[in-house]
Parts: sequence; C-alpha cells; structure tokens
Amino acid sequence: MNQDLIPHVDSLMKEGGLLESAADNLRKWLHSGFLSEDSLKSLAELIEAKNAEELNNRFYRQIAFGTGGMRGRTIGTTTTSVEFKESGPVRPGVGSNMMNEYTVSRATIGLFNYANAYHEKEGIDEAPSLVIAHDVRHFSRFFCELSASVWSQLGGNAYIFEGPRSTPQLSFTVRKLGATCGIVITASHNPPHDNGYKVYFADGGQVVPPNDNGIIAKVNESPLKGLDQYLNVDLRNVTVVGADLDREYVDCVVETVIDEEAFSESDLSVVFTPIHGTGAVATLPALERLGLEAIPVDAQMIQDSDFPTVKSPNPENAEALDMAIRLAEEREADALIGTDPDCDRMGVAVKGTDGKMVLLTGNQIGSLMAEYRIKKFKELGWIPEKGGDSVALVKTFVTTPLQDALAKSHGIKVVNTLTGFKWIGEKLKIYEEELKAALSEKGEQINYDQLSQRERAELLQEHSTFYVFGGEESYGYLPNDSVRDKDGNAASVIFCEMLASLKKRGISALEFLDELYLKNGYFLERLGQLVYEGAAGAAKIARILETYRVSPPKEIMGVGVSKFTDFGTETVFDPDGKEIPKQDLYFVELANGYRYGVRGSGTEPKIKFYLFGKEAVADRGSLAAAKDKTSKTLADLMEAILADAGNRAES
Repeated sequence: MNQDLIPHVDSLMKEGGLLESAADNLRKWLHSGFLSEDSLKSLAELIEAKNAEELNNRFYRQIAFGTGGMRGRTIGTTTTSVEFKESGPVRPGVGSNMMNEYTVSRATIGLFNYANAYHEKEGIDEAPSLVIAHDVRHFSRFFCELSASVWSQLGGNAYIFEGPRSTPQLSFTVRKLGATCGIVITASHNPPHDNGYKVYFADGGQVVPPNDNGIIAKVNESPLKGLDQYLNVDLRNVTVVGADLDREYVDCVVETVIDEEAFSESDLSVVFTPIHGTGAVATLPALERLGLEAIPVDAQMIQDSDFPTVKSPNPENAEALDMAIRLAEEREADALIGTDPDCDRMGVAVKGTDGKMVLLTGNQIGSLMAEYRIKKFKELGWIPEKGGDSVALVKTFVTTPLQDALAKSHGIKVVNTLTGFKWIGEKLKIYEEELKAALSEKGEQINYDQLSQRERAELLQEHSTFYVFGGEESYGYLPNDSVRDKDGNAASVIFCEMLASLKKRGISALEFLDELYLKNGYFLERLGQLVYEGAAGAAKIARILETYRVSPPKEIMGVGVSKFTDFGTETVFDPDGKEIPKQDLYFVELANGYRYGVRGSGTEPKIKFYLFGKEAVADRGSLAAAKDKTSKTLADLMEAILADAGNRAES
C-alpha cells in the first residue's frame, strides 16, 4: 500500500491543495517502510478524501524536537475511522508533525544515543538510566511504556511509575535514583487533543545547553527506517518504581514548609481540585500530614483524558476553577486551589470581604509567597535581617517587577531569566555546583540531597547563593531546590502555610497583598495573545516576530518608546555575570513607565504579549485610584498592541 499512495500524493500537490513540504514528508514516511497497516489505512482515508488541509497540518514539518522536547496534537483536527471510534480516540494520529508512536520512538532513540555518548565522555561505565512519568492524557500511558520499552531494547535501564504522576515528582525521582535523564509525557494544560514529551537531565532540571542541543542533534540524526522494530511494547526489563518513592516525594513536599506551627489550630478551610489530573496524588497526602484536610471538588478528582468539566484544564483560566469557586463559597472556605493536569502549575482564589472568591493572578500568587517566605526566613534566622547578595529570588523577565521591588526592599539579589522554568532550574544547578566546588577545594565532600533545607541555607550562603523562592507569571512556583522544575504540589502546600499564618495574624491574603502595594507601589500585569493554528499560522507568528526585530515600534497610543531590547541579538548578563542565551524575546519600554514583552509560545501556536503597569501609591487612600488608573491604561495598551500585531501578521 505504501507505494500505491504516492501517485495520489503527487496528484494532491499538483491540484494545489497539498504543500510541497507536506508532500515531501508524506513520501519519506511512505518510502521508509515503517508504517503499520493501521497507519497506512488512515493515510489512505485522508488522501482518498482529498483532505489536503488535514494532511498539511499533519505533515508540513517534522514535529519540532526543541530545547525542552516536543509537544503537539496526538488527535487530528479531522480523525480517521482507524484512529477514532465511538468510544473515543483509539490510536494516535499518523503524521510527521504529530505525537505518535513513530515520533516518540525516534525521540527516545535519539535521547538514548545522546545519553550513551554522554556516559562514554564522562567515563561512566553503567548503562544510561531513564525515569519516565506521565499524566492522564490520551495515549500518555502508551507513550510512557513505549519509551521505556525502546530504552530497554537499546540496552538502558528504564523506570516507570505504576500510574499517572506529576512533573515535579519526576524531577525529584530523577535526582533520587541518580538517573541519567527523565521524560514526562504531558502537554501540561493544553487542550485534550495534545500530548507532549518533556526531557530532563541528571540534575532533575529540564535540559539546557549544551545537553539540549546535543539531544536535538541526536534526535534529528535518528533515521526513520527501522522504527518498526521498536513499536511492540516489551516491559520485561523495565522497572516499576514503588510506593516508597511516592512517600519520599511527599516527605519532600512537606519539607518545603518552614513553619509547621502555622497549621496548628489555624482553622484554615481550603477547597482543592486537580482538574482531572495528577495533583491529588501528592498534594492531598502532604496537606493531611500537616493536619489540613482539604475539601475536594469530587467531580474533578476523577482522572479523565477529556477534562470533561472544563473548557481548558488550565488554572490560569477562570472558567477552569468555576466548580471549585462554587464549592468554596458554599462551604465558606478561606481559599481554593487548583492544579493543572501534570501538577506543575497552581491557581488560587481567596475569600474577599463579601465572602465571594477572588481569583489571583500568577504574579500576585508568586509575590505573596515570595514575601512570606523571605520574611519568615528572616524571622527564623535562616537569612540575615539585612539580606545580602548570597540570597536570591529567581524569576523570569516576564514575571512581575513587583518581585524585583520586594527583593530589593529585603536587601536580597534578584535574578531574572528567560521564559521557561528550565532557566530557573539551571540556576539551582549552578548554585549547587559552586557549593560543591568550594567545599572540594577545602578537601570536603557532601551528599547534597541528604542535607536538610536549613543546612543547605547555611552552606549556600557561605559558599554560593541560597535560593529562597522562584517562579514565573504563568502560575509556576518552586519553593526550594529539592525539585528542579515548578512544583504545583509544593506550591499548594506553602500557599496554605502562608494562609494559615495570615489567618493567625487576623488578616486576609488580599490585605497582605495591599501591604505589598503600599510598601512597593501598585503593580498590575496583563497577558495578551494571538492564536494562529497550523502551517499558515506558524508563518504569521514568524512574521510578527521578524517585523519587531527589523521594524520595532516607535510609539504606542501616542506614547513614545524610550527603550527597545532584543534578546535575540543583544548581549545581556544576569547579576551573577552569566550571559543570557539568545532568544526571540523583545521588551518595549514606554516613556510613561509602562512596558511590554513579546515572544512566541514555545509549546502552543500563540504569540504572547506581557504588559506591565506601575503607579506610585502615596498612602492607603490613594491605592484604589492607582488600581483603577493602571487597569484602564493597560486595557487601552492591550488593544493597541494586539491591533498592531494583527497588522504585522498580515504584512
């Protein structure tokens, strides 16, 4: 059937519907001889229907294996009778731009080849080891077992969990087992039709240079021919890790709390939802250990690939927390917490003065936890009252400048990184390595992971930098460095710690937030985005980014641009003297003190605009006016920026 389909591919291209790149990839896949009979039937169905649009979306490129892995559709926009039955999706969609058995196997072969070469270079005699976790998405378990099978067939040691586990637990387990690398099969909070493959290295963090580019090269070198020999899943040599590692991760989450007494007799009431994902696996046991029984949203405790109670399983979106809000108001709870499917992100709402739940932004949540932890560290004597450059808050450039301001007010260093939590994880690796190197010079060796948080704090401040908190605006936070990626489980627990402590003080989270504004000025942020799907959409996103570089804006809404920063061409250093890697990220600063950032999403077909507003606050009486002014200015600015971007997309 392979060869029989090729003339039809040629005809579709000649008719003008099929892109040349899609036709080329289709021919390569048909010629290589690895496709199963089911996949060939699917392709025949799409080709016979002359569905050029679907074939273009599936084949216009090889799915990008980027610096963090890959993510994309596993269910087509149009599905075939082989891929989709009345019960739902039964096979991943075939296509070079799809998450399916072929692209996952090829990625795993490339990752193994890189890990094997890495072991040889480092003089490590053992076979490369891999830990794989997966969320609840369509085909996540299949991709997990397939990857483990491929790895073991190649001669490596593979470890998987008995069921869905969160992304931060994978990061923790890679470190705990001393594995060479890790994979999480997840598309995070993307729509149900997506899945992904996210790669971690031995430090437990997402891959960064030089490992990322080395892995990409090995994946791209992996031939298509011969993939079929890896497609039968064989788990005989794969190890399933047990409940002991679940308990150890819960211990790690509990240890992120720095004042367990806060929970004692706090009378805190919290609603929790994992939005059909993995969040309940570790968050609820950790809270129970601390004496807090969260109120579950029962309908969303069910792990479900379709996320049936929400439009999107993303706690950044208010709609995803509607059920939790209703339950929290009904039960008169102090707050609600929601985590996304792989539980690396967390969203919250807190009780307002009228008893209604008030949603907080990721910037506000992170700022509250950062302020609480820095103050508590000082109260407990973990860090000096005056702060110091050996203490750091680490955040992304597109996260609120309020955190820069509060770090400055506490006298500690703030380090901004590129978007993507891997850069925060890399900082933690660097600080750990600096400590080990300093001690090694003195003839001392340590087992870093065996140190308590208090011991790490003391040693890092003496020899390197102690990380007090880190986060990004997109609802990702990490309270300590036992995990090297954002951790929705730990964030849920320490947010409850903060709420319990505030409740004992007799103030609410909203009042605590206003205290920050009175001290540092009022800060407000807005996120705008334009979504462009498919091959044509990718071209529009590329056009917007390119026109910003060659023709940056001179003014917006009649306000002049005072500074334009292009992180893709300019050389920028962080406070530690490390050069920021080049990336297509732009910052536009306006003469009125407002500014915005522009970047293409690394995981979704979007271009994002990060807007930042700030107004001075003289006293409590002027705070309301500052909030109103900032909100209105940002709304107008958003309208102008999106209109300009739309024009750039069509230019």
